[in-house]
Amino acid sequence: MMEQVPTTILCAERCHLGEGPTYDPHTDTAWWFDIREGLLFEATIASGAVRRHVLGKMASALGRIDANRQLIVAEDGLYIRTIADGALSLYLPLEADNPATRSNDSRVHPSGTFWIGTMGRRAECGLGSIYALHRGEIIKLFPNVTIPNAICFSPDGTIGYFADTDENVLYRVVLDPETGLPRGEPEVLLRHTGIGGLDGAVVDVEGRIWNARWGGGCVDVYSSQGEHLRSIAVPASQASCPAFVGPDLSRLLVTSAWQDMDEAAKAADPGHGQTFLLDVGTRGRAEPDVKLST
Repeated sequence: MMEQVPTTILCAERCHLGEGPTYDPHTDTAWWFDIREGLLFEATIASGAVRRHVLGKMASALGRIDANRQLIVAEDGLYIRTIADGALSLYLPLEADNPATRSNDSRVHPSGTFWIGTMGRRAECGLGSIYALHRGEIIKLFPNVTIPNAICFSPDGTIGYFADTDENVLYRVVLDPETGLPRGEPEVLLRHTGIGGLDGAVVDVEGRIWNARWGGGCVDVYSSQGEHLRSIAVPASQASCPAFVGPDLSRLLVTSAWQDMDEAAKAADPGHGQTFLLDVGTRGRAEPDVKLST
């Protein structure tokens, strides 16, 4: 059964491909992207004030480095962004020599290691990979991924999760909690069947996995054993990624998209591309800062 919770529109601007939300509790600021349009959004949760920043390139995720800087995951590499003026400087290239790919879902491990997904610009089969930025070095973890999504981690950092939306499979892998690097091979945690596909995900303070269901208009909640617990309605069919926000991390920001929708589909889906806040009654965890070196 689809559960309804109090829901508000945080940003009415319609993202072509909204993705990569994260929250900085130090400043009560949420950040997310419109990948296709090369935009970064910034919202103060308490006031609801929203700003948009033109990046000039496709980007999909960010990690906080410190109070002054962010690490932006973009189509051709990782960039350090100065928050005060928005200036970007290349930190490391990533698949910059392959114009067929771009970045996608990414998230910071509790150790500060940054897992980063890439994919084909047209979702070509097996063209993407999942990497780890660890101590200033980019390490390829999992090649031959079509649409990497649902990258997230258990609260103690011992388990990593990721999905290939093309397969509709969510994987789990045992990690070294000190490094965020795998200690074994990925295993299937669950296979989604039915409407929609596995998209972005985040883990709450109890270790439950909150996964946006692309094409399903909801966020599904799973136990760490893969048991389905809840389905919470989102007022846009193409929900793309969640993040816990707010002073007590008890609200869920969910991005969405209008990608591949014709005018009839848009008319039938009034919330398409908007960004929402859901009062879900569960606490999340603050995202760790990304570490650029030892």
